[in-house]
Amino acid sequence: MPELHIPAGGSRLLLHSCCAPCSGAIIEALVANEIRPAVFFSNSNIVPLSEYELRRSELERYCRSLGVETVNDEYDHRAWLDAVRGLEHEPERGLRCLECFKFRLRRAARYACCNGYDVLTTSLASSRWKDLDQVNEAGIAACTEASEMYGKPLTWWGQNWRKGGLQPRRNEIIHEQNFYNQTFCGCEFSK
Repeated sequence: MPELHIPAGGSRLLLHSCCAPCSGAIIEALVANEIRPAVFFSNSNIVPLSEYELRRSELERYCRSLGVETVNDEYDHRAWLDAVRGLEHEPERGLRCLECFKFRLRRAARYACCNGYDVLTTSLASSRWKDLDQVNEAGIAACTEASEMYGKPLTWWGQNWRKGGLQPRRNEIIHEQNFYNQTFCGCEFSK
C-alpha cells in the first residue's frame, strides 16, 4: 500500500469516480492512509441510463462498506453530447476523450469549490485505457477555472493511481467485491 498525503497542505479531498472497479483500490489506499475523501460520481457520458445506474450503485455499495461518503452529480447526457459535438468520430484517447474529461472534472471542481473541498483527484488516472496527460490537463484546467470562478483555491492532485501496487490491488478488489466490470468507457462512441 503506498504512503499517501493530500498535496499542497490540503485538508478535504474530493475524488471524482468513473466507476467502482477504477476507484476501489484508490479509496482503500486513501482510507488506509487516514484520508477520508468524498467520492463524486459525475459521468453524464454513460449510456444507456441503466448502465449509468448500475455503475453508480456498485460504487455506492463499495463506499458504504468502507463508510465513505458518496455524492451523485446530476445526470445530463444532452449537455455532455453538446460538449463533445463534432468529435464523435475521434479515436479513443483522442480529442473527444479530453473534452469528456474536462466536462466531468469541471463539474467536480465546481462542486468542490462550492462545498469546501480544497483538493480534487480522479479515478480516471487509474485506468490503463486513459491517457494520463489528458486526465491531468483536464484536471488542471477544471481546478483553475473553478478557483477563478469562485475565488477559492482548488488544487489538482495529479496522482498516477496505477502505481504503488494499486493496479494489481484494483484487480483483486474487483474479484473480492464481485464488481460489475464494464467493457467500455460508457459513451456511445466508445463501443
